[in-house]
Amino acid sequence: MPPSRRRRFHRLLALLFALLVATGAGLTTQSAAAATPTRVMLLGDSITGNNGCWRALLWQHLQATGYTDVDFVGTQQNPYCQGTFDVDNEGHGGFLATGIANDNQLPGWLSATSPDVVMMMLGTNDVWSHLPPATILDAYTRLLGQMRADNPDVRLIVAQIPPMNPSGCADCAQGAVALNAAIPGWAAANGTDRSPVTVVDQWTGFSTATDTTDGVHPNETTGIQKLESRWYPALTAALGEPGPGPGPDPDPGTGTCRVTAAVNGWNTGLTATLTVTNTGTTAVNGWSLRFTLPAGQTITSGWNATYSPTSGAVTAVNAPYNGTIAPGASVGIGFQATHTGNAAAPTGFALNGGSCTAT
Repeated sequence: MPPSRRRRFHRLLALLFALLVATGAGLTTQSAAAATPTRVMLLGDSITGNNGCWRALLWQHLQATGYTDVDFVGTQQNPYCQGTFDVDNEGHGGFLATGIANDNQLPGWLSATSPDVVMMMLGTNDVWSHLPPATILDAYTRLLGQMRADNPDVRLIVAQIPPMNPSGCADCAQGAVALNAAIPGWAAANGTDRSPVTVVDQWTGFSTATDTTDGVHPNETTGIQKLESRWYPALTAALGEPGPGPGPDPDPGTGTCRVTAAVNGWNTGLTATLTVTNTGTTAVNGWSLRFTLPAGQTITSGWNATYSPTSGAVTAVNAPYNGTIAPGASVGIGFQATHTGNAAAPTGFALNGGSCTAT
């Protein structure tokens, strides 16, 4: 081959090699971007930290419903809950929102974790310290500013705190009411299209008598289930549609479950027993059952699941002891309700997003 032709041939080879390298780098970058999970910080006090086993329920619920590309982040690890879950969080027992803001603690936690979404439930210890809502909301504002300094696109989900009635704090109950009344207005004033602020109601339906161990901290029989049932829809709304899970999606037409409903009604009341059967080939680990109550029915109590809301389109979330349903196995749940004349069974059952056959 003449020297001039060899030189042209070598230049062509070099160009082709450069194009292959560039294409490979682009594919690698796209693949890495697609695989990057959404980083979620759970920011709070002991109700999020050592007493926050709702975190385990939330993680398991997300995984069971296709939200597998989520990473809980935080500088704290509290693994002392049932089942497998992402233990990272930012729950600090005894901390106040005002203390975190005044001591400039959040920037270090943000730098270490870089969250895309922050779920914040702070203010209980501030109310316990007799601080007024305006002072607590000022701390919220400073914390939000620090979040946006770390990530201008951060999405904040802020909770209205659960009721509180601790021993020795006569004004705590009303203090929580006052703070919660002010939070929606604060959120509306501080949310933006780029960095939205949404509110989760952790107050309604939560009882210090039946859902806590001490008037403040959630128990594991009903308390943590109620907290999780409020966090889940707010978080999934912020996340958007779930990404592809580890296996094929269930057929939404046939579903992989069967629900048998038995209703016993009387003048203005009824009890309903629901038997949920896994008709698929893989175990269900963490579940939520959605259904619609007939108009006029309102749930007053339930068993073996947490029910929210109490009328209309209801979601029942598993208890800590019945979250796994093996293939072919069933779990029984139920509730008592009032009615205004229609004592029919619920309709429109869906387990973890997949429709169920009703019998």
